[in-house]
Amino acid sequence: MVVMYTTQFCPFCVRAKALLKHKGVLFEEIDVGDDDGLRLRMVEASGGRRTVPQIFIDGKSIGGFEELAALDRDGELDRLLVA
Repeated sequence: MVVMYTTQFCPFCVRAKALLKHKGVLFEEIDVGDDDGLRLRMVEASGGRRTVPQIFIDGKSIGGFEELAALDRDGELDRLLVA
């Protein structure tokens, strides 16, 4: 399962969602823009990261868009998605 913490006007969130949609990956999107509790949950789950997007695959933090794109380039994203 893929979970992505986002905000409404985040260009990197848009890019991350587009990459996952292109690959046919379903994901849960959690908008933390107006909810301090959700933002705190994101920061705690990601080990202190405060930027969006924060992306989790099967509960494991993989980071933001740059890390997602790097996993895709290296062929690791597909492996993580089928595990």
